[in-house]
Amino acid sequence: MTSTAQEYWDDFYREPPAWSGEPNPLLVRETADLAPGGALDLGCGEGGDAIWLAGQGWRVTAVDVSETVLRRAAVRAAGADIDWQRHDLSRSFPAGSYDLVSAQFLHSPVAADGERDDILRGAAKAVAPGGRLLVAGHAGWPSWLENPPFDYHFPTTAEVLALIPGDWQVETDETIVRELTGPDGRQGTRKDNVLRVRHRVRARR
Repeated sequence: MTSTAQEYWDDFYREPPAWSGEPNPLLVRETADLAPGGALDLGCGEGGDAIWLAGQGWRVTAVDVSETVLRRAAVRAAGADIDWQRHDLSRSFPAGSYDLVSAQFLHSPVAADGERDDILRGAAKAVAPGGRLLVAGHAGWPSWLENPPFDYHFPTTAEVLALIPGDWQVETDETIVRELTGPDGRQGTRKDNVLRVRHRVRARR
């Protein structure tokens, strides 16, 4: 039995690539109109988001707990302007402030209670004045899944907004319904939440 997040995700990523390697569509939709700057990609996985952002001109810091997947992503992204860093975000966090901090689907079956909330608070603190925090996550289990494998609370956008410190302007607050095909071929749906907020710049007196 795995005992740490790093062990769990290293085991997970030792198998063939788990996803397509393409950027998350919600990230593309929510950042395509933004002027590039410094970006922090939390839980970067195989690097699809980080590589896409770098291709748009962003200076990307990409973070994951798994050394295995970071090595794989760095090979895929050879030559891209990406700083790959290993962090267990419940224990350490990248230094600096960023024009964009992206947290895409930070769901983990091995996270302790409150860990995700603490990570999102850290993410908010890493956003530069005038910068954006983008949080996308599942709103529930897929429709075809009658017996979920474990008990998990999927936070709403309102819950995310309530826990992050700072003064924020909400730019996107939406629930997306996607049509998907289940493992047995059944058609179904899954809901995702997306929240994009901008760190307000306080006027000087």
